Amino acid sequence: MDNLRGISLMVLAMAAFAVEDAFIKAAAHAVPTGQILVTIGAVGGGAFALYARSRGVRLFGPVLWSRAVILRNVTEIFGTLGFVTAITTIPLATASAIAQAVPLVITAGAAFIFGETVGWRRWSAVLAGLAGVLIILRPGLSAFDPNTLWAVLAVVGLAGRDLASRAVPREVSHLQLATYGLLTAIPSGLLLMPFTGAPVMPAPPAAGLLACAIAVGGVAYYAITSATRTGDIAVVTPFRYTRILFALLIGLAVFGEIPDLATLAGAALIVASGTYTLLRERARVRAAAHPAPAYPDALSVIANAKALTARLPLLRPALSRTRTRPAQKGRTP
Repeated sequence: MDNLRGISLMVLAMAAFAVEDAFIKAAAHAVPTGQILVTIGAVGGGAFALYARSRGVRLFGPVLWSRAVILRNVTEIFGTLGFVTAITTIPLATASAIAQAVPLVITAGAAFIFGETVGWRRWSAVLAGLAGVLIILRPGLSAFDPNTLWAVLAVVGLAGRDLASRAVPREVSHLQLATYGLLTAIPSGLLLMPFTGAPVMPAPPAAGLLACAIAVGGVAYYAITSATRTGDIAVVTPFRYTRILFALLIGLAVFGEIPDLATLAGAALIVASGTYTLLRERARVRAAAHPAPAYPDALSVIANAKALTARLPLLRPALSRTRTRPAQKGRTP
């Protein structure tokens, strides 16, 4: 039941994130990207903070200054900065496809940082997925777009966020993490403002797009925070790849973006590699939880049989006495 709930939350989060990306991309034609991020962080994060306060959740306590939470928030800043810049400068499907390399980077990071065992099969899948990213980027070719590197920065930042989340104390609630995540959009936007332009007064259509992005983004962020902490991570995480499908449909229907063959091939390689990596991780976890029974080898069986045979002469007198002993008659009351 937890797995089904986690899968539902993950698919909901991916659909909502794709819709939020579309609102941000549309609003970026009239509002600087830095201002969009600051607005989303201030309004969305503020709303979540008020909701947390109404639920009696303490946001600014000692847990906020724990090393894992600080690292999570810092990496989230760079992940958000990179991805939002990517979706405003390159097609939605391209940005989303590159971002799906996050689980592969998490696998490699878990091996180096946490010392987790990663076999040659999963390492091969990680390398294949990164090759898919290179196919999409096409560095050194005329089709290379430097703006795709913003999506690569997003991969590094978001993978760092998820790795840091593993070390966050269990007493930190989903609501706290969601609030922190939304508030990190404020420093992300402030970092971008010198490069994307000074704030402007948005026209009513642009303001409406921002309002929709904030509302949908809040739902998406809470859903993914809950999904990653509900059910079996190896079962829930593969549904992260549904975001590519939503991005393809929205990019085609709303912005008329048609991905080329190289982008589709690279995306397919990333998804296949990531799915295989997660399935291998799931199999490894199950094997560790339910080890196969240890059967004795042939030499041990022979040795035990010989020992039993050697003891039989000693047991025969006792067995014969047991067989010849007369049964005792019961007393008559």
